[in-house]
Amino acid sequence: MFRRRPPRPARSAEVVPLSRTQLLAVLAGLLLVGGVLLYGLGYTLVSSFSAGSAPDGVQSSAHQDADPAQRRDVIAAAPMATVAQDAGLTPGVAIALPSAIRLPAATTVGVSGVPSGYPRTPEGAAAQLAAIEVRVLSAMSLPLATEVYRDWALPGGVGAADWSQTRNVQSFLTHARQSSNQLDPGTLVSVTPAAIQIKGTDGPDWVVACVLLDVRAALKAEARMGYGTCERMQWTGDRWLIGPGTTPALAPSTWPGSDASVEAGWQPVASN
Repeated sequence: MFRRRPPRPARSAEVVPLSRTQLLAVLAGLLLVGGVLLYGLGYTLVSSFSAGSAPDGVQSSAHQDADPAQRRDVIAAAPMATVAQDAGLTPGVAIALPSAIRLPAATTVGVSGVPSGYPRTPEGAAAQLAAIEVRVLSAMSLPLATEVYRDWALPGGVGAADWSQTRNVQSFLTHARQSSNQLDPGTLVSVTPAAIQIKGTDGPDWVVACVLLDVRAALKAEARMGYGTCERMQWTGDRWLIGPGTTPALAPSTWPGSDASVEAGWQPVASN
């Protein structure tokens, strides 16, 4: 005789976004199903306003009489759009997309092989963050992730071990069953920009920039997802670095170019 299965509990109406580690773990799990994988992580820097302005509800001049650290904490911690858990894994084509933004080009290659030389603008900060994360996620190497954080983050942040991208690399290597702390020969990962979002600014030298990544990997399955991420970016006189303080609120992860992506505020990046 068959046992009657207990009824499934009702789903909560509240949508709880997956953590960055969970998203990459889901993606890595898909790679093991079968076939040849080109895994895309859409890297989208989206701006819902003109250069130098702040998005609705996050004003660059907000709380000017408050302590600068507290003011920046408020901007960083402000919640972002809530999307379905599988929005980054669900294909979609939006009926209408915002106009694409062309990110500034790098003028040099900086330490740890990260492109640099971006201008002192919100879009320059977003482009620098994108370059940092493309370098780390394309290599999927824990030693390189640690090196990049050391070279591209100011003191007072979360530290290399707890940086979201270090955790993502660790999760990917684990769930993709790689044999060491970096990609095995024959496993390929590519990362390209899809859209950006400038969450807020505090003067010309501080920006919370967000990127949506389109990542593709060659392994044993085929999968793709959109993955959103944000960092505090601070100008140091000649380049943008990841700024000190707690990690900003989670960015919405959506399929690049989908209705969900548009509704979440992502602005497509123009191809060069």
